Amino acid sequence: MEINVGEEIGSAPLGRYHYFLAFLMSSIVFFEGYDTFNASYVIHYVMQPWRLLAGQAGLLVSSGIVGFTVSAMLQGKLSDRIGRRPTLLVALWITTIFSFATAVVANSFLTFLLCRFATGLGLGVLLPVGVTYMNEFSPLRLKSIFTTWGWGLGFSLGGVAASAVGVFLTPKLGWQSLYYVASLSVVLAVGCHWWLPESPQFKALRADTAETGLILARLNPSGAARYLSKEAVFVLPEPSAQKASVSLLFSSRYRRITLAVWGAAFCVLFAVYGLTGWVPTAMIQRGESFSTSFGFGAVILAMNFVGTLACSWFIDRQGMGRSALVLWWIGGALASGVLAFANGHTLNLVSMVLSGFFILGGQGGLNNLTAMWFETEVRGTAVGMMLGVGRLGGVLGPYATGFLQQLHPGSAILFLAIGTASLLGALCIGFVGTAPAHAIRQKLGGGNGNPQIERGDL
Repeated sequence: MEINVGEEIGSAPLGRYHYFLAFLMSSIVFFEGYDTFNASYVIHYVMQPWRLLAGQAGLLVSSGIVGFTVSAMLQGKLSDRIGRRPTLLVALWITTIFSFATAVVANSFLTFLLCRFATGLGLGVLLPVGVTYMNEFSPLRLKSIFTTWGWGLGFSLGGVAASAVGVFLTPKLGWQSLYYVASLSVVLAVGCHWWLPESPQFKALRADTAETGLILARLNPSGAARYLSKEAVFVLPEPSAQKASVSLLFSSRYRRITLAVWGAAFCVLFAVYGLTGWVPTAMIQRGESFSTSFGFGAVILAMNFVGTLACSWFIDRQGMGRSALVLWWIGGALASGVLAFANGHTLNLVSMVLSGFFILGGQGGLNNLTAMWFETEVRGTAVGMMLGVGRLGGVLGPYATGFLQQLHPGSAILFLAIGTASLLGALCIGFVGTAPAHAIRQKLGGGNGNPQIERGDL
């Protein structure tokens, strides 16, 4: 009895095991969201003692992103060849160990950079594999929305938690408290050795179907008898002859999409990290109080999830893919750009709310769509490379915007640069073209003349 693993997962109703996996993945990605943005709360404490220029202070944020970039680009080959589960476990342990090391030994500019780079090697794996993993467990009708709940909520809550620690703990316990809290991921790392299953789609593609029946039975208990039958043979009718590689991303099937998502991610993550890295300091310069300025980081990260969820709704329910991203990033460009020309508490707050919603929310939508546009054989590599190239923009963002502020004192140039980068991201994603038809039919249950799919909007 042949069972198509992709179809069974796609048609399964949402159940307790779905929610458990979403909670588990959200908990894992929580630590990437937390660690991604906590360095921006260190700048305030070390800039004068370590005698840093604005450009150097930007490197405090960028150093971790360099590690993110390296591991995000390399993790695809691992997760697409040895599996999602072992790749995540190794990354969690690297994150835990070097977060603790940052708190204990990073007592100078150089040691901080080195520790943050090493931590980034682990962190850079969590989000791309998390997005890929949740995509492979999601029902078709809720592909983007469910994936967002599985990673987006945890990522945003992590950023909010970093802001809370920055506001309430660092004044009393020092900036090191940020990284002692980060090292609590040790509890999750231990637990995931028992709780985290391998993706059944990955296992079926590799003809390794041990435990696949048990996982499917947990996802859809009504089909347990079929899944646990001795006659069950699990298959995934997707291409599997080629090994995951960057060269495969540049095959005729994927080339145009690859270039479009790389360009968009580079520009938008430049905006994201430039914004989150400098907002606390910039808002203090604009006359906001210490706690309010640090709180703006929490606002941005909270709106990240809301914006991603809204964007995912348009993708799943309205058939809008690239069109939603274009609208989101134009909105983000307007929200950030207005701060280059005006100042005021209410304006600052509204602009930060909308910037988080549109700029970061659009990036969340891009994460989901990239996982949908590429097939199982290369999905991990595609998401990882997109985020890896994007994080090159993220590395440049805090440093370049810091350098611009050295040339043109004040925050106007910062917000103008962020708005411009968001606008360029919208321009890049407009060139995405039509996703491979066979991949879209499988992921959205299409192939029946869906007008959005035929337009190539997705």
